Amino acid sequence: MDFLSLEPDRRSTENILVVTDYFTRYAQAYPTKDQKASTVAKILWEKFFVHYGLPARLHSDQGWDFESWLIKELCRIMGIKKSHTTPYHPQGDPLPERFNCTLLNMLGTLEPQQKKHWSQHVEHLVHAYNCTRHDATGFTPYMLMFGREAWLPVDLCFGVSSDGALPETYLGYVTRLKDQLKEAYRIATQAAGHQNQKNKTRYDQQVRQQEIQVGDRVLTRNLRLQGKHKIADRWESHPYVIEKKLGDLPVYRLRPEGSHGPTRTLHRNHLLPIGQVLFPYKDVSTDSEPPGPASWTRAQRRKYTRPLQTPSSSE
Repeated sequence: MDFLSLEPDRRSTENILVVTDYFTRYAQAYPTKDQKASTVAKILWEKFFVHYGLPARLHSDQGWDFESWLIKELCRIMGIKKSHTTPYHPQGDPLPERFNCTLLNMLGTLEPQQKKHWSQHVEHLVHAYNCTRHDATGFTPYMLMFGREAWLPVDLCFGVSSDGALPETYLGYVTRLKDQLKEAYRIATQAAGHQNQKNKTRYDQQVRQQEIQVGDRVLTRNLRLQGKHKIADRWESHPYVIEKKLGDLPVYRLRPEGSHGPTRTLHRNHLLPIGQVLFPYKDVSTDSEPPGPASWTRAQRRKYTRPLQTPSSSE
């Protein structure tokens, strides 16, 4: 689950709580006026659990609304496992993040007058999404969730039956439904596996692994910017030192170099190793400061990076 925030409508609604099933890709979106933990708990219980049953696991980011005592207590009472992503790493919760983009694109197709009341159209747009074939599974999310395709107005126009099946006994219906779902799940699992492998191959082509160890000096990505920042520096200027790696995850705890400031916990994707260099470095030949590390070329990195002179054992 995740929150999507956008401009307020005429009802002062500016948030959407998105809940997505990882296997079927079935999604639900609930407009809200705030992101309080009590709002999340109320929606989960009254609008999701009572309709679709209790999930085995709830996965979210580390927002205070999802990691509060109230949500943890709700999960404990219901026997639901609670997991979360690493800090500043939305790739750890990909389905809601991707659905947010899809929902925003669908809301953008509304007429100007309809956009002023966008919260009234969310439910219809989400239903259209659930009734559309998903590229990753090859089925509609509605089919994988309920075992049949939704009967839509277009079916009424052309006189198409919901599934083309004749009336039968309850036992026969349940048996046929189980067989259909079993075959659909097998095909969906196979299709999703192929799609995931393609995505992994495409992503790995751009990855250049560089190991970092405890004690290494790094720059952190500038995550504290507000508003538009397309040409701002990508990296902060003050170096940090790796203090600890958290388990087997690519997540590290950092401390500011040369000070006793608060530690930070960041994903490897937001760290730039700078090696054992004097930073900031001053070019003595020109008596000028070098350009910022975010704009360094390879030649500039070699010019402005020098190893520290460590004292010998005899000194």
